Amino acid sequence: MLLILQLVFGVAIAYGALSFLPRRQVVAFPFAKLAALAGLVGLALLSFIVKVGAQEVGVLVTPGGVSTQAVHTGWHLVPPWNTVYMMDRTVWVYTFTNKKDEGQVKGEDAVWTPTKDGIKMGLDLSISWRIDPEFAPWIYQNVSENDGGPTGRYVWIEQNIIRAKTKSALALTVSEFSPIEVYSSKRQEIQNIVLKKLGAEMALYHLVLEQVDIREVFYNTEYETAINNKKLAEQEAMRLVEVTKQKEEQLKQASIEKDIAIQKAQGESEALKIKGAAISTNPKIIQLEWIAKWDGSLPTYMLGNSNGVILNLDPEKGK
Repeated sequence: MLLILQLVFGVAIAYGALSFLPRRQVVAFPFAKLAALAGLVGLALLSFIVKVGAQEVGVLVTPGGVSTQAVHTGWHLVPPWNTVYMMDRTVWVYTFTNKKDEGQVKGEDAVWTPTKDGIKMGLDLSISWRIDPEFAPWIYQNVSENDGGPTGRYVWIEQNIIRAKTKSALALTVSEFSPIEVYSSKRQEIQNIVLKKLGAEMALYHLVLEQVDIREVFYNTEYETAINNKKLAEQEAMRLVEVTKQKEEQLKQASIEKDIAIQKAQGESEALKIKGAAISTNPKIIQLEWIAKWDGSLPTYMLGNSNGVILNLDPEKGK
């Protein structure tokens, strides 16, 4: 919109300039001087107007110093002897990671910090933050600008405040948990505690912490190798326990079968003893057993009283 108005006033001034052409020109330019005057006045007024974008906050610097009042989104009348510096009010994200081409620092940049057991854990995490727009003048005055560019101040904040405060808050928090808790079950709790601690630290600089995201947790190489070896040993121990249980079950079963066989043999032996004693006292028991087992058929042949004589008792075979 400002550009369009500047263009309109510029055309008006150019039109007014035509009235100063030599008088021999035949063409007349009505209201040329008036248009030139309106264009000059319009451009003068536009020089007092400053537009602050939706994603920005302005800091007003006067000849007497920096105004404590932030200049918010919209159009503002600002005398030309004052200057409005724009600052980004959007959310910035700073990432600590070992992955290449993801974080602000190229190379390995995960945060390593000891746990309750003294074991160091590595964490990849992202910090989402922004400036408090109401305190943009304070930040402009009190926070160093790194390279003089529009993002220099934010780079300085990340390098000197975000990094240091994040590492401190993370170390204080992780030191209260065991490695397995940091790795799995307590990750959300750790994230919430860091959010609270880091947020309080950043508020001292009028910075707003939006979110802390723990993206990945990992052990150092030596400890991870030790854990893997321990897991393998535990699995082998469990396998041996299972094999031992199976063998114990087999031994129990064999013992049961042995006891059954012994008891059966003892029973048969006792039965034979009782039977033998009964026969010795009463020989006719043998005849009773023979009768009990007889199927009713007479024998085909029978030995006679004389030696070598066999009687054929089957009349059919004697024919």
